[in-house]
Amino acid sequence: MNAHRPSGGGPNRHPLRPAELAPRGLVYLLGCLVFSLGAHCFIRSDLGTDPLDVFSLGVLRHLPLTIGICQAVVAIVCIAVWSAWNGKRPVVSPFVTFFLCGSLIDLFQWLRPADWLGLRSYPLMLLGALLCAYASALIIMSGFGIRAIDLLAITMRHRWTWPFWCAKGLVEGVLLVCGWLLGGPVGIGTVAFLVFVDLLIEPFVRFNRRFLDIPDHGFAVTLAVS
Repeated sequence: MNAHRPSGGGPNRHPLRPAELAPRGLVYLLGCLVFSLGAHCFIRSDLGTDPLDVFSLGVLRHLPLTIGICQAVVAIVCIAVWSAWNGKRPVVSPFVTFFLCGSLIDLFQWLRPADWLGLRSYPLMLLGALLCAYASALIIMSGFGIRAIDLLAITMRHRWTWPFWCAKGLVEGVLLVCGWLLGGPVGIGTVAFLVFVDLLIEPFVRFNRRFLDIPDHGFAVTLAVS
């Protein structure tokens, strides 16, 4: 945790309004729930996997590991770079999100709520991408449990003044290319995830901040994340 924590939703600080007093934990938990539902829709569309899964499945073709271990290693590397870059202790909250979302995805895979919608293929894939993008915005805005890749991308955004989609796209693009070279599966869904999710996160953050009055504890001050 950092002592320089923002008092409001952005760089122009103002007294907190009633809507801004809503617990950050609720924003975080809602983000995890929606992200897991989006991931479920994406899986059920059967049109490809996200770049991190492409990398993990590619590694599995050469090493006797599991998807969970591969993704945990990627998270550790991202957190280590973030920690060294910002001069902070490594955070463990991204792993809370990792295990919570993984458990919720397993639950949704058992309940199969996507089947209730009657959607298939491309519409289901696009719905999943939209849900994942909006949920990622909520998790980032909560300032807790920000996924390791997003955490690194936020630092790149602040340090290099890049758009978030460009920073996140660079990290995930590297994972995608490496995974493809290792033999990981790449489909239209992979490209859709890389494009739609990365491009929409920051606009969703601005929407939530402006119209829903949700304070931004992630993008506003990158060193303030838990």
